[in-house]
Amino acid sequence: MKNVVASLALIMVFTFVNAQDFQGVATYKTQRQVDIKMDSTQMSSEMHQKMMEMMKKQFQKTFLLTFNKEESTYKQEEELDKPNVGAGSNVRLVTIGGGGGSDVLYKNTREQRFVEQVDTYGKIFLVKDAIEKIDWKLGSETKYIGEYQCYKASYTKMVPKPREMSSTDSYEDLDLDAEQEMEERTVTAWYTPQIPVNNGPDDYQGLPGLILEVHDGKLTIVCSKIVLNPKEKVAISEPTKGKEVNQEKYEEIMDKKAKEMMERFRPRKGSRDDGNSFSITIGG
Repeated sequence: MKNVVASLALIMVFTFVNAQDFQGVATYKTQRQVDIKMDSTQMSSEMHQKMMEMMKKQFQKTFLLTFNKEESTYKQEEELDKPNVGAGSNVRLVTIGGGGGSDVLYKNTREQRFVEQVDTYGKIFLVKDAIEKIDWKLGSETKYIGEYQCYKASYTKMVPKPREMSSTDSYEDLDLDAEQEMEERTVTAWYTPQIPVNNGPDDYQGLPGLILEVHDGKLTIVCSKIVLNPKEKVAISEPTKGKEVNQEKYEEIMDKKAKEMMERFRPRKGSRDDGNSFSITIGG
């Protein structure tokens, strides 16, 4: 382990000396595994397959990380609207939270702070707070991602345990105000010291090199392209539009909105249910 750390330190020093005006643009592809099981009384196998295809496309996105030694912006690449896979007129796909094309995450790793402009439910928020320190554990495993030699790192965090319902449970009786149980999750990342920035996609950072790949539960983020020191100097600007809140306040607002949305699509007692009409709510 000491040899790994020493090697990383030498690589970082050598590269950093030769990159005083270092900047670049990295392209990341994201995808999230989705697995929803429905019995035959609720949905036909054909409709279930179409719905899964629709949800899979919903989470396949491309992001651009524009960075220099100390700052970065992370923004979804502009794209045409994805085709709607027809899963039936009674299926409603509801996405909770932000993640829209106009959202942008700015990070300043030297000052250890971030600013995120996010459009949620038609309202723009400007979330400002300190970057949360990640307790990375550096590993000795290596692999190549493209032409870059990467090292493995990981950390553990507590996340809400998904609510599960048995076949005998009734959704209309689900207690949305009940406190969710927590469970431990291990996050794995691959970073390259050949690109001397302690940054990465989304809210992953803090390693001795750019993070090129992340595995966080069912979310996977992989770098597909890197342009270093482009001919045209990259512009990195801090977003300024939106209602200013800190991270805790924003999460409170999102939790409230999520419960309101769940309540809105909750089947009502005594309402007519033909066994085919239902809603799906997904946390973004």
